[in-house]
Amino acid sequence: MAPFAGSPGDLSAAVTRHLRDFLARRSLDAAGLDARFADEVIDRLTSFVLDGGKRMRPTFAWWGWRAAGGAPEGPAATATLRAASALELVQTFALVQDDVMDGSALRRGRPTLHMEFADEHRSAAWSGESGRYGASMAVLAADLALVWAEEMFTDALDGLPDARERARVPWRAMHTEMVVGQFMDLRSQASGEETESLPLRIGRLKTAAYSVERPLHLGAAIAGASEEVVSGLRRYGAAVGCAYQLRDDLLDLYGDPDRTGKPIGGDLREGKRTLLLVLGLRTARERADAETVRTLRSAVGDPGLTETDVRAIAGILADLGAKDAVERRLGDLVDEATRCLAATPVAPVACRELQRLAHDTVTRTY
Repeated sequence: MAPFAGSPGDLSAAVTRHLRDFLARRSLDAAGLDARFADEVIDRLTSFVLDGGKRMRPTFAWWGWRAAGGAPEGPAATATLRAASALELVQTFALVQDDVMDGSALRRGRPTLHMEFADEHRSAAWSGESGRYGASMAVLAADLALVWAEEMFTDALDGLPDARERARVPWRAMHTEMVVGQFMDLRSQASGEETESLPLRIGRLKTAAYSVERPLHLGAAIAGASEEVVSGLRRYGAAVGCAYQLRDDLLDLYGDPDRTGKPIGGDLREGKRTLLLVLGLRTARERADAETVRTLRSAVGDPGLTETDVRAIAGILADLGAKDAVERRLGDLVDEATRCLAATPVAPVACRELQRLAHDTVTRTY
């Protein structure tokens, strides 16, 4: 299977082909163990992986490979892209788990996996509590995605043992960083901590590391990149990844649900102290506006917020200047990424593409 013809769309399609091929083989093996497991769990998991997603993480891994001098085609290039495609299974694990923990109803414009399982349980009038069944089955599916991610990554680089060992450094680090970031996110929701540094730290570990920084590191490691190249790509990746998270925070309040695939205000209802919210609260306190502080704090963690309520909170934060402040921070991060890339000796074709990706990743519209 050739890597891809050259365009971003071709790259995404090539990743999907690798995933489809791997999932078809593993699904066949699992179906031999239990046909119901294949029909009820694997089919849903396969649909989740193949029918959605921007293939952002494999894309950054591919350009990490190219930035470090990796060839655009050939057996090593194909192996690299196949290994990079395993990142989609890691993301599936993270998204399904995150949806369960947050109690989210929609993902990519369709019911979340735990909601699908719960609906199946409810429709069949099975014994027990539908919500608990749905959450348990979704966690099981997420676990399978993570197991298969390890298999796909390992098998892809079977013919490149030295590259595989180099790549295991970012691969392993990424998994731990994801878990720590999720822990910090859950804990901050429970504790109500409102320091400005915390959402940035959470964004770095929970989103930036596994979305951009470590995928770049992974591809570069497979190519045998120098420490200088790896360091520069990681700095670029951390900045772009954090900017990506800030854009997500803005889209959660100001986005179009038809484009984002989920209702607005999810972060508010779940009790997340995003940088947007923290900055708004700080300004309200500085203005000694106790009523606004109470209004904002009462909205955080309120699952009963209507769309009208969310739009009102979004307007308050905009009036406080928090929205503009986050946009400025986001712009600063993209500028930082550009500087890091310019100072790193990477292949020119990769430099151009990474500049484009930095822009496209963070300029998603509302």
